[in-house]
Amino acid sequence: MAAEGRRPASRLALAAAFLSALWCVEPVNASAEGLLSSGQPVKARTRSIDTFRIGTADTTFGKLTYLGGLELIAADRKVGGLSGLISLDGGNGFLAVTDNGHWVSGRIEQTVEGKPTGIADLRFAPMLGADGKTLDARWGHDTEALTLSGSGLYVTAETRNAIYRFPWPISTGKEKMIGEVALPQDIRDLPRNTGLEALAAGPEDGPLAGKLVAVAESVPSDLHDLSGFIIGPDGTERFTIRRHDRFDATDAAFLPGGDMVLVERRFNLRDLIGLRLRRFNGADIVPGAVLEGELLLEADFNSQIDNMEALGVHTNENGETILTLVSDNNRSILQRALFLRFRLED
Repeated sequence: MAAEGRRPASRLALAAAFLSALWCVEPVNASAEGLLSSGQPVKARTRSIDTFRIGTADTTFGKLTYLGGLELIAADRKVGGLSGLISLDGGNGFLAVTDNGHWVSGRIEQTVEGKPTGIADLRFAPMLGADGKTLDARWGHDTEALTLSGSGLYVTAETRNAIYRFPWPISTGKEKMIGEVALPQDIRDLPRNTGLEALAAGPEDGPLAGKLVAVAESVPSDLHDLSGFIIGPDGTERFTIRRHDRFDATDAAFLPGGDMVLVERRFNLRDLIGLRLRRFNGADIVPGAVLEGELLLEADFNSQIDNMEALGVHTNENGETILTLVSDNNRSILQRALFLRFRLED
């Protein structure tokens, strides 16, 4: 890692720093208790979303069962723009990042089955660089995804095509960035606003342990596939994901069994709005792979979706895998911040 505010280190030193950080893999205590204790409390209310497909009561969509959802309406716009999420405490809590450089935490009230019924204890705090300045002040705040591993909390910054490392837990909200992950120049040179968007930490009990998997948001043309990166102590290796129907990548997360789920979003005048979830066998995520994946869900404006950007995964008390999808409302009155819950049946 290259600490912020210091002179650029040699590539060898960066690699050594990355090696010591990412290979210190320890069990993650994914708890939401006490997060952002010095953050700003925010009043909020929610609206229930009982059906996913508009006009029908269907709950089964392939291997996914819709549990329920909420629209979050916060009193402070700084809580808008939710772009990355991790589920904590068996789905009872969460930590999110916004696309303008803020942490957001909250508690999700839920039924035994996992249906969300409310969001409470909402707080936010500005993300801080290693020098103590806010990411907004340092123009490094276009934060789009986050993932938690045994070596810390990692956050992508799309405009800078950077991956920041923070300590875990973010207890007060005043914790400073530890540094940046050393990345090759081709990642740094990805187009602004279509760069590093999805980020997931490799499972600690699999071949991707101690590594990060990142996916670029979009491509130069419809003839290109999505670029994927396996970032580890020995450097960065590459794979691709087949791109279809003008969908772009927005987030990724690994399932308990080691597979990865990719969230894809379509948001343009030609196609209007769309959501797609694909599942990839974790063993297939290797250098040089060209991945197609399994389609889990596809939805359009006939479903309760918006600008879907974030994915959190947790296991409940019954051992069931629950997916939480969150939308980025861009702090606009024309869009919604949605929390949608699905149970994966396989």
